[in-house]
Amino acid sequence: MVGTLLPHRFQPSPNFGERAAGSEIKIILLHYTGMSEAQKACDWLCNEQSEVSSHYLINEAGGIVQMVDEGARAWHAGVSSWHDDQDINSTSIGIEIQNVGHSMGYPDFPEIQMNAVAALCSDLAKRYGIVGRNFLAHSDVAPGRKIDPGEKFDWAYLHAKGVGHWVEPEPIKGGTFLQSGDVGDAVMALQAMLKLYGYGVDVNGSFDGRTKVVVEAFQRHFRTALVDGIADQSTVATLHKLLRG
Repeated sequence: MVGTLLPHRFQPSPNFGERAAGSEIKIILLHYTGMSEAQKACDWLCNEQSEVSSHYLINEAGGIVQMVDEGARAWHAGVSSWHDDQDINSTSIGIEIQNVGHSMGYPDFPEIQMNAVAALCSDLAKRYGIVGRNFLAHSDVAPGRKIDPGEKFDWAYLHAKGVGHWVEPEPIKGGTFLQSGDVGDAVMALQAMLKLYGYGVDVNGSFDGRTKVVVEAFQRHFRTALVDGIADQSTVATLHKLLRG
């Protein structure tokens, strides 16, 4: 399927399959390429040997390339989960955004590129009825395994364009916090809130390794000023605001 916002060009990928029976598109999953050039990323995503793909790629100049039909299951999410969904590839459309990533300097995302991301996401949201909370980072659905598109990705900008879910993060002020090794009801309450939002975390009352990487993923998306896996008052208050909104 081609949306009302036509891609600038097509570069078909052989790496796709059928979506699971009964699945529906309800998630837009955003990635960065982590490669030096957009065309190299396109070529890799369209290389049968890579066994990865994405529906779209957006380069630094805002050019949009479509590689997989929206109705097909692209191979971009990997081992991942959101709420009870363990097959994110069957319920999502994947968008790769050209950025060299953390290992190569991690530059800002240009405004012209962000404009194109917003336009494509808005088009998809209208056509598939995708709610704001289901515009997700790869790191949201694969905490600890993935960190893209990262803390420099401007979710606030997208929200201002009518896309995604966002609240102004609460300022960092110190005070009480939860961190690795803590146990008890406060940890269980934090885990329950993260799980309610959609993150894959066990509600066991122990601030274990999984809880830490989920908190990092949350911060990387919603409280980017400090990504440390420590649930300080700013992190918890921002999560409360999101759940209310």
